[in-house]
Amino acid sequence: MTDPNVPPHDPNAAPQPATAPAAPLSHEQDVQWGSFAHLGGILGFLPSLIIWLVFKDRGAFTNTEAKEALNFQITAVFAYIAIFIVNAILTVVTLGIWGYIGWLLPTALWIAVIVFSVLGFMQAKEGRHYRYPFAIRLIK
Repeated sequence: MTDPNVPPHDPNAAPQPATAPAAPLSHEQDVQWGSFAHLGGILGFLPSLIIWLVFKDRGAFTNTEAKEALNFQITAVFAYIAIFIVNAILTVVTLGIWGYIGWLLPTALWIAVIVFSVLGFMQAKEGRHYRYPFAIRLIK
């Protein structure tokens, strides 16, 4: 049974051309997007992930820097989860007293993420590779 809303396939029709691959990035664009991948870390892991997925095949520098930034952001997410678990356990064990100082750990991590993301941005915008001092490198 055929759907009356779907036009029939014409065997004599010319084949549709495949979409052309995106053009490679110029050196300036490559450096720009690579540095933006680091700076996007201020907002979380999504900017680095999006930049890596969109531009990884178009520029070697962007591919390297976006992977590095993304690995650091994933590490930060793991650290936030670990801090949440530790804070929850210590709050229960100390009968709520830890709740008054437990905010220090996630705040310190947040500041570290901002500082290292800005340092990565500044290095990458100069065209130099930046390697975070601590990151689980899950994406190779």
